[in-house]
Amino acid sequence: MTDTKNQMRKIWLAGGCFWGIEAYFARIRGVVETNVGYANGHTANPRYEDIPFTGHVEAVEISYDPDLISLEKLLTYFFEIIDPTVVNRQGPDVGTQYRTGIYYQDKSDLVVIEKLVAKEQEKYNRPIVTEIMPLENYSQAEEYHQDYLQKHPRGYCHIDLSAIPTDKVNTDPVKYKKPPLSVLKQRLTPLQYDVTQENATEPPFANEYWDNKRRGIYVDITTGEPLFLSSDKFDSGTGWPSFTKPIADDVVVQKEDRSHGMLRTEVRSRTGDNHLGHVFNDGPRERGGLRYCINSAALRFIPVEEMEKEGYGEIIPLVK
Repeated sequence: MTDTKNQMRKIWLAGGCFWGIEAYFARIRGVVETNVGYANGHTANPRYEDIPFTGHVEAVEISYDPDLISLEKLLTYFFEIIDPTVVNRQGPDVGTQYRTGIYYQDKSDLVVIEKLVAKEQEKYNRPIVTEIMPLENYSQAEEYHQDYLQKHPRGYCHIDLSAIPTDKVNTDPVKYKKPPLSVLKQRLTPLQYDVTQENATEPPFANEYWDNKRRGIYVDITTGEPLFLSSDKFDSGTGWPSFTKPIADDVVVQKEDRSHGMLRTEVRSRTGDNHLGHVFNDGPRERGGLRYCINSAALRFIPVEEMEKEGYGEIIPLVK
């Protein structure tokens, strides 16, 4: 097994209030750890109240797995959520502590950074003023700032966390374990077991979620892994829950299905390896054209008002 911690790389990014920047990058696939702090000031161990006067910038330390995401891709995502042409301001926040910056320790990163910034500059008529500097010093912020929006999902954030595309969403499969089949036989209803473990199909219009319009998430009924957002659900007229996409590209697995004399694409859950349904190319064109036709019996719905209590608080901003 690869030792992820030993191969991690780090970069420090500043883009306004660090609550939102951390929440954004913590959701990106390949980002292993994040914390927020104060970078490149002229005093040691500053407090939050000090930084308007000490030259520090609110920054996020990002540890990432280069086998899963490159520095170039991370920086591309970074420039999607900042305005790099303004000085000492992002969103409604004004002050030197809210300037934008990219801070590095490995000199080899500078080549990647400068190349990416030059590419981004082509998108603007005004010069990019984002700082590019070696990391001179960094102090972690007070504990109440760490993972702030995970602790307070409706807290202040100057960026739109619901805009994170599915290819960026970080869903950790290690967190979700499938019980033995003997346990599932006791825990699931006969229909739920037949659908998930025997590839059965429930009847249309006579299942739990086909017409559910509440806001929330749909998780794997056996493991609890998040699979679909209510934001991506639509009425397909088929009588089964239909979604335009999964919450992240890698939470489902697609397999060729030649059963019943048809050629279809089966959809299975990643960690549970459960039969979920099938995906078709007759979904809404304006939303990608796909229809994930999923059995209710393979899912458990968690309404948005219960997500934090059930451990899915960090996903709340993605539920539109």
